[in-house]
Amino acid sequence: MDLTPVQRRSIPDDVFDQLLGRVVDGRVAPGETLLSERRMAEALGVSRPAVREALGRIAAMGLVDVRQGGATVVNDLRRRGGLDLLPRLLVRGGEIDPAVAHSILEARLWNGPKVAELAAQRAPESTADALDFAADALAADDDPVARQRIALDFWDLVVDGADSITFRLMFNTLRSAYEPMINALAMVMAAEVNESDRYRAITDAIRRRDREAAFAAAHALLEPATTLLGSALVAARDAYEENS
Repeated sequence: MDLTPVQRRSIPDDVFDQLLGRVVDGRVAPGETLLSERRMAEALGVSRPAVREALGRIAAMGLVDVRQGGATVVNDLRRRGGLDLLPRLLVRGGEIDPAVAHSILEARLWNGPKVAELAAQRAPESTADALDFAADALAADDDPVARQRIALDFWDLVVDGADSITFRLMFNTLRSAYEPMINALAMVMAAEVNESDRYRAITDAIRRRDREAAFAAAHALLEPATTLLGSALVAARDAYEENS
């Protein structure tokens, strides 16, 4: 387990980021035992309490178990990890992981329509007016990156209207994972964020309390870009695997 001395001593966040990175990147395999606190502290050039705090945070995420006797064993993140890992899995070594990006789009395609359906059932009357304002802003702006941000704000309002803490937390995580890609996705996502009328169709269905129409309108909005970008990501993944 190769570790790099931390430059800013006594900052547990630095230790946490480095140790978590090795677990998430697969450089330490599930079932493998990490170095002792003492040896990690020596390798990192920090105090043992800083290492202990970092390991405690990683254990709280379910990624390691600290067993009797002090051994720290790595867990399988696919079995024990949560959505909070998604942004870290998406960008590794400064590169976007195509498979993870594809899975985010899949989740967006199927969660978005359900959230819109719930908003049509539960949202207060003011939600539709706020969505109208967002759709107008989308139509008025011609910057592809700004349009993506407005679209995210539109969906933020829909999620609020759905009144579901689970979907809210999922949206927060998906948004934080999506935003690092926002500039790279400008061209592909133009097919979606340029369609302000489709956003208005969602708004209209929510205003009319038409759950089926809200679901259908959201799916119609999200599906084209998801399919297009999904195909591009699969091609990128295949090319990467061929060259690796």
